[in-house]
Amino acid sequence: MKILIITPTYNENSNIAELISKIREVNTKQKLDILIIDDNSPDGTALTIKKIMNQDSRLYLVERNKKKGLASAYCEGFKWAIKNNYNYIIQMDADLSHSPNDVLKFINKLNKYDVIIGSRYKTGVNVVNWPLRRLILSYFANIYARIFTGLDIYDLTSGYKCINVDALKTINLKKINSDGYSFQIEMNFILANKGFLLTEVPIIFHDRTVGESKMSKKIILEAICKVPLFRIKKILGL
Repeated sequence: MKILIITPTYNENSNIAELISKIREVNTKQKLDILIIDDNSPDGTALTIKKIMNQDSRLYLVERNKKKGLASAYCEGFKWAIKNNYNYIIQMDADLSHSPNDVLKFINKLNKYDVIIGSRYKTGVNVVNWPLRRLILSYFANIYARIFTGLDIYDLTSGYKCINVDALKTINLKKINSDGYSFQIEMNFILANKGFLLTEVPIIFHDRTVGESKMSKKIILEAICKVPLFRIKKILGL
């Protein structure tokens, strides 16, 4: 079984070496490859990755010439995984908010589900160090998404998840044009409506302590506007 962790980066030089080290410390029988998609980070993220690659043969880097966004990075990573014959991909943030040890929770459910979501809200609210405003926004955004998509998933906006590559092969990735929150929701919605099985495993989300958040008002507004469109497109068969 080939498993690829995909991590998009933009100005994550202060976190990336520690993240890679923590992934390598995960005690799993499955070998984990890492693909980092860097959007021309001016802080030298790519240079740090290249230095680590000299001692890590399972670490890969795709450098892009400009900042193109989260969804674009993941879609490029999905195509790379398909081309290189991986069985599963794991999406993971580069800012250390996702614990690499939770990869084991995903691996334990690979035989039963096509999409395993690391959920902050499955067993209550499992978020550390988030400002109250950000927490309320995220929590109610997920209720909003749950209502419009009809999916029985508590954390549709989670960026930490595992996906069967065979499921990814059924999606026309060129038609994915959302980003941030709405990208995560759209991918879950598409895969669920293609008949693939989704589940959640509880995780504890730790807000970044180094670097700057990539969250913006644009990403929030996009999610508010686009989520109802996913349901409408399904009804119209588009």
